[in-house]
Amino acid sequence: MMLSVLPLKRAFRFKCSVQKPNPPFFNKTHLPLFTHHFCASHVAMCDGTEEKQGHISLQEWQGWGTTSPVPSMVTQIVEDLKDLEKNFDAQMSFGGHGGKLKGNLGIHEDKKHRATYQCLGDSEEKFKFYSARQIACRVLGSRGYLCQKCWLPREEDCMCSKVTSCMLWPGIRFWLYMHPKDFLRQNNTGKLLWQVFGVEAATLCLYGIPEHEEIMWNSFKLAGKDKIWCLYPNKGSVSKSVESAFSQEPLANYEVTTEKLKEDTTLHFILLDGTWSNSAAMFSRLQDQAKSVWGDEDLACISLNPGASAMHKLRPQPSWDRTCTAAAAVGLLSELQLLPQFTSIDLDKQAEAIEHALTILLEALTTRRLRMGRSITRKMRPTNSTFSQGNVLNTENVH
Repeated sequence: MMLSVLPLKRAFRFKCSVQKPNPPFFNKTHLPLFTHHFCASHVAMCDGTEEKQGHISLQEWQGWGTTSPVPSMVTQIVEDLKDLEKNFDAQMSFGGHGGKLKGNLGIHEDKKHRATYQCLGDSEEKFKFYSARQIACRVLGSRGYLCQKCWLPREEDCMCSKVTSCMLWPGIRFWLYMHPKDFLRQNNTGKLLWQVFGVEAATLCLYGIPEHEEIMWNSFKLAGKDKIWCLYPNKGSVSKSVESAFSQEPLANYEVTTEKLKEDTTLHFILLDGTWSNSAAMFSRLQDQAKSVWGDEDLACISLNPGASAMHKLRPQPSWDRTCTAAAAVGLLSELQLLPQFTSIDLDKQAEAIEHALTILLEALTTRRLRMGRSITRKMRPTNSTFSQGNVLNTENVH
């Protein structure tokens, strides 16, 4: 029995209300409460400095785990919010049910963004606007509250001092293709990959953000289609196991030599980071982008063998073919380690580093929930399609 990796998560309930478009990439999802209150103009950032005028600097943006410039549409949305704040002589404040922009300012902003959305005739532009707005609100709403590295409340639950960094073998690179609703989500596990391996070895790519998708696809073009793999159970074609995908390759193909470092022989692995319901649209977008680059062939997919991760100790998964993003990366590295060409590069130790970070995250979230008097067990849902794949606790109550 094979485990089809679907490293997905439920959405972070730090949304600003938005009129959802009809295209399939905006499936409905239940979001948790968020009760942090703050004023965006007068809050210190995680490194102790104050961001002038509420705008997002490059330092702040990349502090959240990104490697790109500040997306232009995110910048524009933040500037629009600041202009609205100035015009109404009121400070932005997020909090309450859903962590939405509060008060009269929130009401007027909601009307304005709906009008902007309706004026965008092209579905692609609407999609990009929706994604950028989700991300802009998350950044503004998390300043001074969440640690920029671990995305946990920095004064109470920051886990960074307990996480041990580790170098990933240079022949592998992870891409975290993340839905905007999972960006800055506290129980997100994909963030652990760049916490442990660094942003160059595990790179965040935000779904629907042109600057991020361009960086990812430029790397894929240089590497070539045969070096790109997506960990996803593609029902439209056969997903390969790790053994069938790599065991037939000559050992010399994976040896790191001075000559090979002059060319890109890196294996690129895409991990989808979103809910089960959003994953189909995310994968479809990847497929469309792949076809625009390489033609009609599907993006190659990989499935993993079944196995339990640290997450199962806290919350059993609804089925063995689903796991969180971090556990998917652990499974991939562990299976590659079993192949002859990878046995000498300590992928098992690199997998253990991620497993250790996942355990730390679970402990931090558990401690927080117990301190707040909340249950640490996940409510079972009537159908598999509603289960989250990347969260580590009941998402309706995690903050």
